[in-house]
Order: sequence, then structure tokens, then C-alpha cells
Amino acid sequence: MSISILLALIPPITWGATGIIGTKMGGSAAQQTFGESCGALILALGVYLFFVIPNGITVDGKIWLVGLCSGLFWSVGTVGQFFAYKKMGVSAAFPLSTAGQIVCNALMAAAVLGEWTTLNMWFFGIISIALVTVGALLTAARSKAEKKTAKKRPSTYMQGLFALLLSTIGFMLYFVFPNLLVKVGFISEKIHNANNGINYMTAIVTPQAVGQVIGSALIGYFILHEKQLLGKPTFKNLVTGINWGIGNLFMFISTANPAIGQATATTLSQLGIVVGTFGGIYILHERKTSDQMVKIVLGSALVIIGSILITNLKLLSL
Repeated sequence: MSISILLALIPPITWGATGIIGTKMGGSAAQQTFGESCGALILALGVYLFFVIPNGITVDGKIWLVGLCSGLFWSVGTVGQFFAYKKMGVSAAFPLSTAGQIVCNALMAAAVLGEWTTLNMWFFGIISIALVTVGALLTAARSKAEKKTAKKRPSTYMQGLFALLLSTIGFMLYFVFPNLLVKVGFISEKIHNANNGINYMTAIVTPQAVGQVIGSALIGYFILHEKQLLGKPTFKNLVTGINWGIGNLFMFISTANPAIGQATATTLSQLGIVVGTFGGIYILHERKTSDQMVKIVLGSALVIIGSILITNLKLLSL
């Protein structure tokens, strides 16, 4: 296994644990998101001080604009996701969020960024996305008893689904925006490709974190009307943010790496569904029936198979 793939596997581990850590730390959706964004900023400042500055990497106005916008989009995605966790439960919301992100991010990267260049890549790429998506949906399936009694979803479940829709859009733009602005010429190829993209992506991390803090604060106060934005749960969720920030750093490094790319990196990142789903069950004690557990195991297997398939897309397209 190459070092590039190993680095790309860091985000699913850390991001899969984010929902679990955030739930354990407690707080409202606004407090969790603001605390997480502040934790991400702490990590980003470390990257800036100990990597960006020592290596003379330029962080100009354009990079600040790209990073800030990406961070604001992330705020929308994360607030929606934490809100859905509360309305649906982590083990139900996380798989559905995963499925939406897989389809939107991979297809955007393939179609808009032009990462899939042959019919074979499209054929196997769509199969891999389908496998991961079906697997994600299986892990969120209802039990036989619920279907037999035609038990309706509670009203809070529908609220969670709407939150996930907004979350998916926000996360899609957060993922794609930095490379999209390279595609349209706002950021030059020279800046983007320097040091295999590592310079550009690490330069973005700090302004991105600033955008996350601004966005989560505005959404938390004016939209979610959180009056205790600086309460104790917010500070506890700094841990959540540092954990998430590690995954974010390696995620963007992987998207810039020509050997990985945006479509593969974003799909691999969703392997965190295995961590998130089983963590929700065994750590947060979310109850599942025996037939649901069968579906969860099968769904997790499909996610893993689909992820393996997409990491070998270039070989399969030869």
C-alpha cells in the first residue's frame, strides 16, 4: 500500500470519530460546531506557524478568499450534520450524510473537475459510488419490526433529513471549491501544483479555519439563536475540532495529490461511516435489532469494497 493511500485513510478514521466525540462532549448543535471550528483553528495555526511560514509558502488575498469561502460552506454542512445527529441519532444520520456526500462530491469532481477521463473510469467509478451509497443506506435501514408495523418516522426525523440536505450541499462546496477555483483560472496551475499541491492546500487551511469560526458563530447566534455560544460544551468541543482538523489537513493534501485526486479522496474519506456507525452503537449505546446489525455489517462491507474499487480506478481503466 502506497504512502499516498495511507495518508488518504487518515480522514475516515478521524472524521468517523468526530460525531462520536462531539456527542460525548455534549452541547447544542451551535456549541458543537463553534467549538469544533475553534479547535480546527488551533490546529490550522500550528500548521501555519510550523510548516507554511518556515517553507516560505505564499498566502495571498486569493488564497484567503478561497479558504474563507470553503470554511463558510463547511459551517453550513457541519451545523446541519450536528442538528441531524440530535434529531435522528448518529448511527442513522451519519450513513445518510455519507451517501449524499459520496454522490455529490465524487460526481462533481469527475464531471466538473474532469478527473475521470475515460469510459472505463466512469463505468467503474459509478459502480464504486453505487456500492458505497447502497452500503451507507443499508446501515441506516429500519428493522423488520418497524416495517411490519408501518411505524412512521417521528417529526424530528424529517427535520433531520432537511438538515442533512443543507449539510450535503455545504460539504460539497467545502470539498470542491478550492480545486474548482483552480479549474476556472482564479488560482493558477503553478500555485496549485507546487510541491504536488501540498503548498496550496496547507496555505488554505488557516483562512479556511477562520471562515469556519466566522460562519459557525454567525449561524449559531443569528439562525440557531444560541445564547450560550461560549458555554462549557463549546470549550470541550475543541477536542472534536482538533481531531477533525487532522483529517481535514490530510484530506486536502490527498485531493491535491495527482495519484489520488478529489473523487477518490472524498470517497475514501467516507470510510469513516464504519467508525461512525459502529461507534454510535457500541460507544453511544444506540440500540439496533439483530436484523439491523446484519444490514449494518453487509453495508459496511459494501462501503469497503466500493472504496477499494475507486482507489484502483486508474488501474481498472487501462
